[in-house]
Amino acid sequence: MNLTDTPTIPAQVMARQVGDETVILDLGSGTYFGLDPVGARVWQLIGEGRTLGDICAALLDEYDVARAQLERDVLDLAEKLLEQKLISIG
Repeated sequence: MNLTDTPTIPAQVMARQVGDETVILDLGSGTYFGLDPVGARVWQLIGEGRTLGDICAALLDEYDVARAQLERDVLDLAEKLLEQKLISIG
């Protein structure tokens, strides 16, 4: 996976805000995943159809964080979501 990839959210995956956490549920498999507020922002940007690089650029404008660390964190989260089949790439 790299920053030029565009993740998409499969139709059977739903997300809801629960307090400070966003809860993601794959209705097909029953897989549940929780996101903190920053992860929830990444999820929102994925839903807008952005590339991982575009997501990083948006977050750099919103948070005081080093680019290299942010890129690692976004790619790590995307890998975890992909492993759980909560996003697809392509």
